[in-house]
Amino acid sequence: MTRSEPLWGVDDVSAFLGVPVKTLYQWKWRQYGPPVRKVGKHLRYVPDHVRRWVEDLAA
Repeated sequence: MTRSEPLWGVDDVSAFLGVPVKTLYQWKWRQYGPPVRKVGKHLRYVPDHVRRWVEDLAA
């Protein structure tokens, strides 16, 4: 069994990408940005998906 990283919240992704939290919410509304899911009332990101999204921007 492999151990996966914990999901990231908006603060984690904001720090990783260097963008304001408000930008992440705008991206979600515009259906842009890294893949995001709601868990309860919170937005959560899979760290590998965020990294892959950034890599795809450079391609």
